Amino acid sequence: MFLLSVAQEIVARSAAATPPPPAVEVPELYPGTTVPVALVRRLIDDSFIYLSPRQRAEVFDALHAELMKPQNYAVRASAIEYFAQRALQVRAATLRLAQLSQREKQSLADEFRAELQSIPAEEQETLRTVMEKGLLPVPSDLNQLLLAAFN
Repeated sequence: MFLLSVAQEIVARSAAATPPPPAVEVPELYPGTTVPVALVRRLIDDSFIYLSPRQRAEVFDALHAELMKPQNYAVRASAIEYFAQRALQVRAATLRLAQLSQREKQSLADEFRAELQSIPAEEQETLRTVMEKGLLPVPSDLNQLLLAAFN
């Protein structure tokens, strides 16, 4: 009897609980284009390798939300093309920087240190914050060298 009353209470509570929100349906293709949504996600994952998985998901979510807005229908395909070009440029630059020797990276850091002198303090602090968050498309070891230039 006790077990039955507990079971009834569990059933009553689960029935009273709010149902989970409906799953957001992601289309296979962006409306009005032949571009698969999965391709844009993969492009972000492959091009922004310096970002964490969470940060790449945030980039995708923000871009996807903009692309899905009805008022962006007319520019959706060209916006995807523009984004893809820039993403591939970022990927190429990131890979090229990763291939630099330690001497070349140190040379870049030295040049960066010299350039910092000409930047206003407020902009320096903004740049430092971006670099501390790992948002600059450079390998982590180069990012650390550049951060050290602030000291």
